[in-house]
Amino acid sequence: MKQASSSRPGSVLKTGLRSDRGQALVEFALVIIFLMIMVFSILEMILLMNTYNVLADSAKEGVRYAIVHGTLNNQPMPASCTSTACSCPCVDIDGPPAPAGTVAGYGSTYGVVSGMTVTVTYPGGDATPANKTPNLVRVVVSYPYQWLFGLSWPTATINAAAEGRIMN
Repeated sequence: MKQASSSRPGSVLKTGLRSDRGQALVEFALVIIFLMIMVFSILEMILLMNTYNVLADSAKEGVRYAIVHGTLNNQPMPASCTSTACSCPCVDIDGPPAPAGTVAGYGSTYGVVSGMTVTVTYPGGDATPANKTPNLVRVVVSYPYQWLFGLSWPTATINAAAEGRIMN
């Protein structure tokens, strides 16, 4: 019996069997896609939690400011005040005006970050002005969170709130 000729001497030609070449490449491509989606999802969750923590800290600082400066504020405050839709001077929210050449907002200690809504309410405070002892003060901070890898997803509104009692 005669052996089939092959490019290498002494080898038998395999017929009808498929080659395994490229299998590892296909498996790697499928696994790396899954791993990249998982890594980016974890990164997005970390950024979302960081945004919430910043907002929660902002609300706590707002309550602390209102508690400490509530009765010392010369301008009477209504029972509710929102930084974006209030005709009243929201001194407890906006803080001092930014000096010329300083950008108001995050990190500058002047004003409110663009897009952020800060709402101060004095629940249970029937007396006017509401920023007097022993009224409660509640600060709610809202921010439209834009996803890092948006893919034209709608923004998610992140809310954080804090509450305290005016004591001085």
